[in-house]
Amino acid sequence: MNRAKILIIDDEDSIRSALKGVLEDEGFEAALAETGEEGLRLLGRQNFDLILLDIWLPGLGGLDVLRQVMALDDRPQVVMISGHGTVETAVQATKLGAYDFLEKPLTLEKVILTVKNALKQSRLEEENIQLQAKLARRYELLGDSPALRKLRQDMEKAAPSNGRILITGETGTGKELVARLIHGRSGRRDKRFVEFNCAAVPPDMMEGDLFGTVGGESPPAGRAKKGKLAAADRGTIYFDEVGDMSPSVQARLVRVIEDQAFLPPGSSEPVGVDVRIIAASSKNLKEKIARGAFREDLFFKLNVIPLNIPPLRERPEDIPVLIEHFLARFAADYGRKPKVMTAEALRAFQNYSWPGNVSELMNVLERFIIMVEEPEIRTEHLSLLVEAREVDTGAEPGSWPSLALARDRFEKRFIHQTLVTSEWDLTRAAARLRVPVETLLKRMAELDISLTN
Repeated sequence: MNRAKILIIDDEDSIRSALKGVLEDEGFEAALAETGEEGLRLLGRQNFDLILLDIWLPGLGGLDVLRQVMALDDRPQVVMISGHGTVETAVQATKLGAYDFLEKPLTLEKVILTVKNALKQSRLEEENIQLQAKLARRYELLGDSPALRKLRQDMEKAAPSNGRILITGETGTGKELVARLIHGRSGRRDKRFVEFNCAAVPPDMMEGDLFGTVGGESPPAGRAKKGKLAAADRGTIYFDEVGDMSPSVQARLVRVIEDQAFLPPGSSEPVGVDVRIIAASSKNLKEKIARGAFREDLFFKLNVIPLNIPPLRERPEDIPVLIEHFLARFAADYGRKPKVMTAEALRAFQNYSWPGNVSELMNVLERFIIMVEEPEIRTEHLSLLVEAREVDTGAEPGSWPSLALARDRFEKRFIHQTLVTSEWDLTRAAARLRVPVETLLKRMAELDISLTN
């Protein structure tokens, strides 16, 4: 079981030593800081569950330190300590976010009781955060196809271990969901799940966001910034679209995996870190390796447990289950009566290729709930799912389309209508249009025809 980590910030050496001794006797880890500035630097480099903070400090005062701690996204609990406490100071500290206030001379029994209560409150708050995240997602890995059953079995085997996992699958298949489910079934489930989207972070900001920065001597101007890696300490870090990670960060991540430690940019002191790494990619990493865009050694280190999520088109038997679930969910969200889908419309959904996978299916069904007033969803409603630009054949105001543009617009509308009346069965639609399926798919791509686009 992970031991709680406590940071003691006090300018009296005897107080720091006494608190460190009694806390370690109780099974906690303790770190020491003599000033508020030193404490903030430590806090910027690693995670703490609780801070014991003296209110009277040289330089940056305890209340100013408390304000900076409360501004952090993953702030720990704070218990204030003072030898000259007043009711007004205690009230001010509580309003700023302190859990409790202790007066010197300290009673060690009181300290231990307060520390345990503060940590208990912190756990309750963390559990509430995780519960809210779970409620926000509100769906599991739905379906009973052979491919999905195998995926679930592999997840059950992988979850209890600390083995690194590489999840592959097309966009919208549910890679983050799988990562969160694994974290939730692991021994780290009561710690943080931290997401790092490699595709969303500019390359020049990636190192600072992941490894943090070291503050200067005059906070807050030089305040240390804790990176995502330190924030995930004792928990799980999820690298989404790891193939887009910058080369320099790839090299540093290899060292992190090997050493279980890293150097924040600008620091000469390594920071130990205990994280489980789950990475995901919708791109072919082996092709990136061949092009020199991804490190082969990093691939092997991440790919200890490979998991692949099959696309929706390869498990059409799961589509009715997904439809039933999401229609009920979105109807409840929007306060609408539940809807059902006709057999013909269901066949159209199963015949459609779903390039956006489950994410696209969810968007489609949500749009149905909003746009379709009838209690039954039929094939003619599929036309409502196509964006206006896909069927617009009118000219722009004050202009006249070229012959080529007019031909494309007509062809787009004609192909779309054929697909709708063919229940999105590509083979049947191609037969009606008297073209090979490959030709139809190529023309659909050229004309940007899709169910939701």
